Amino acid sequence: MPATDLTLLVAAAHAAGEVALRFARDGAKSWEKPGGQGPVTEADIAVNETLEQALRAARPDYGWLSEETEDDPARLSADRVFIIDPIDGTRSFMQGSEHWAHSIAVAEHGRITAAVVFLPKPGKLYAAAAGQGATLNNTPLRVSPRDDLTGASVVLTKPALAPQHWRAAVPQVERVYRPSLAYRLSLVAEGRFDAVLTLRKSWEWDVAAGELILREAGAATSDRRGGLLRFNNPVPQVEGVVAANPVLHARLTGALAP
Repeated sequence: MPATDLTLLVAAAHAAGEVALRFARDGAKSWEKPGGQGPVTEADIAVNETLEQALRAARPDYGWLSEETEDDPARLSADRVFIIDPIDGTRSFMQGSEHWAHSIAVAEHGRITAAVVFLPKPGKLYAAAAGQGATLNNTPLRVSPRDDLTGASVVLTKPALAPQHWRAAVPQVERVYRPSLAYRLSLVAEGRFDAVLTLRKSWEWDVAAGELILREAGAATSDRRGGLLRFNNPVPQVEGVVAANPVLHARLTGALAP
């Protein structure tokens, strides 16, 4: 990983935040994507353009994978790839909430090496580089040390607690939810909650940055089956996400139905 990748991502995130906040203040047109893929706004497109101009100008040899850019198979042959969600939590953005984020990551040969999740409204910038730890506004992060699954605070959606997803009884956990998946992952890296679990196939741009921030904060991360999370796949999705400190992570993945 070039030593300056994280510096580049942080600068790009701040530039994206300025664009997004202008739309948040002045209003943004929105429309539904085809195929029931949810809403998109003028802000999503403008932020995507801002990030693409800044990042690809600085790293023209990197591939590009973004929720708001038509996929280019050329990324599959690149050694390093930007993985971008211009605004993760578009519905929250449209509602005037502060729980939306820019999720920006670099993957090298399938693993994330630099990452930023930035929430412009509250000014929360989560950042990590491989082997260098994770921070929130330059303060080091560490995941919760809790190792008892019963009573653990787990960030997940209500359907994930359906009995068919579990080997035995559904664990008695405290369910927490936030709209932006990138933010959910970052909150667990911050130690605010004990674990995060999503069982649905997840788009890479939603989880790439948060996955490295979690790992660098001391979490074990995997897909729902306990497998290694790899990125820049031909179909850019992963089989869900499970993350917590290593002991709690083992208990969560062990409790899930195969």
